[in-house]
Amino acid sequence: MAKEPLKVLTESMFYVLLSLLRQERCGTEIVEFVDGMTAGRVPLGPGTLYTILAKFSEEGLIRETAVEGRRRTYAITDRGRGLFRQELSRLKLCIADGEREEGKP
Repeated sequence: MAKEPLKVLTESMFYVLLSLLRQERCGTEIVEFVDGMTAGRVPLGPGTLYTILAKFSEEGLIRETAVEGRRRTYAITDRGRGLFRQELSRLKLCIADGEREEGKP
């Protein structure tokens, strides 16, 4: 049975892709970005981060751009940008649905 490609991102996955939109980053820089962006709301431990990075690399959403000892730097690919935009659109629709329903009498 063939593996299903990613269609919906977890919150952690969303923020990892977001962290790579404007610049390449290593794992530590990704964690710092996510922590700062979310004010600590989205914890990103090493196990979660490196599982996401491996999955994203396998799916062609990111690529490794440099390796210096144990430090690996990653960049988002066009495919990764496409999935990010798709997920952002999906989330906007969810928010609109929620706001519409909440405003009903």
